[in-house]
Amino acid sequence: MIASTRLVIFDCDGVLVDSERIAVRVQVEVLGGMGWPITADEVVERFIGRSAPSISAQIEEHLGEGSGAVWHERFHQVHREHVDAGLPVIDGITEALDGIQPHVATCVASGGDHAKMRHTLGVTGLWPRFEGRIFSSLEVARGKPAPDVFLYAAERMGVDPAECVVIEDSRYGVQAARAAGMRSFGYAGGLTPADWLAGDDTVVFDDMRKLPQLLGFAV
Repeated sequence: MIASTRLVIFDCDGVLVDSERIAVRVQVEVLGGMGWPITADEVVERFIGRSAPSISAQIEEHLGEGSGAVWHERFHQVHREHVDAGLPVIDGITEALDGIQPHVATCVASGGDHAKMRHTLGVTGLWPRFEGRIFSSLEVARGKPAPDVFLYAAERMGVDPAECVVIEDSRYGVQAARAAGMRSFGYAGGLTPADWLAGDDTVVFDDMRKLPQLLGFAV
């Protein structure tokens, strides 16, 4: 195990469940219907890893007052339909969790709200692995890239930030981990380019099955 690691904090979307691809498609669909012909690449750059209030604020800046609430309702409705139609877990995450959870405490800290995480983690069968240890940026003052949700998770879990490791897939997520004084592992097997994740105290990897070994657990 990496020296002094007592808690592994997982992001949800793009780390546990393969929902980012769905979210990008839904964003393009919903925002296009609202008059913002945004591309998938723009969605990844602007929104992946950000909290709902942050995304809503950007939408209101672009489409005007009140558009954020309209977006939020439409996005969650369409997103839910897509998730119910079939949501896979991230390739290799089950093996990774099997190799990590017997050895160290784990939790989830995400920009998503609790209802969304309950749905996505429930559909994929991952909910029981983290029940009671799931934290949302809506519980804190600021979303990622601010460190608030990671610091909140560490406090709730009773672990010093220096003894935490964060598993993220977005540049805003790894920035939040650095700001929290936590080491991070940036998963580049999804939509975010590896160079967006690279930086101080961050290991970039693209195979979730290798995570237990990277953390120092025997495989």
